[in-house]
Amino acid sequence: MKPIAVIAHAKKSFGGGLPELRRLLEATEADVIWHEVDKSRQASKRVKQAIDDGAALILAWGGDGTVQRCIDALPAQEPPPLGILPAGTANLLASNLGIPSDLEGALDVALHGANRPLDVGRINGERFAVMAGAGFDARMIADADRDLKDRIGRVAYAWTGLRATRGGRQKVVVTVDDRQWFEGQASCILIGNLGTITGGVKAFDDAKPDDGRLEVGVVTAAGPLQWGRVLGRAAVGRSDKSPLVAMTGGAKVDVRLEDKTPYELDGGARAATRRLKVRIEPAAITVRVPLVEVVG
Repeated sequence: MKPIAVIAHAKKSFGGGLPELRRLLEATEADVIWHEVDKSRQASKRVKQAIDDGAALILAWGGDGTVQRCIDALPAQEPPPLGILPAGTANLLASNLGIPSDLEGALDVALHGANRPLDVGRINGERFAVMAGAGFDARMIADADRDLKDRIGRVAYAWTGLRATRGGRQKVVVTVDDRQWFEGQASCILIGNLGTITGGVKAFDDAKPDDGRLEVGVVTAAGPLQWGRVLGRAAVGRSDKSPLVAMTGGAKVDVRLEDKTPYELDGGARAATRRLKVRIEPAAITVRVPLVEVVG
């Protein structure tokens, strides 16, 4: 039997922690390769090593950052399935896919669930499974540093989100599938593969992770009052009904920013840039999901 590889962010907690995971896996008598990391960016190297060692299944223990690093390291040809053990703060991919929030349930899905091919996006050379963007969301994520998230959990995003609404706008040009779609002042550019994003906001109501396209949103809101209108609309109805939001979709997105601006992907902050080059990779990975899953 080929081995199972566990890629675990050792500082993340879930259920009874890694000792409980070890106990549950020992009960299955599976051949397990263990890789523990202190930072999510260390996970990519461990995934590649596990695949070289013949792993037939990758179990990712951590938040969206750890999962993103694992996905980024999966090979383009015949990647092994990925099982998600959501031990992070937001766990957006897991929640969008209906993966249980208890350790035994999540592990059962990882070991025995259905294999579902999913699209991923690629932004400036890195893969993402849920979302990427610049502006409001990137500021919110950058401000919710590890210490703040560890102390107050998801509330960190509400706190930093309030501060992020005070960020200004800048000129943005967005090209979708080689046609200019938007030019103007914007405070947020978001590209999504799934519907629910950081903070539990339903940003893209029609998003599907296996339709071969990315959803694109531009927000023109300025200041806390207008951002309150945008987020309120998202909370009670469709985000695309707001006059401060423009949406479209496509397979290829190019964003040019007037100012050098930090961006984010799957909840991880990245260095400032003036350009975002984004592409869809259809059916690029296989994720273990419940036999009947909920996709947001």
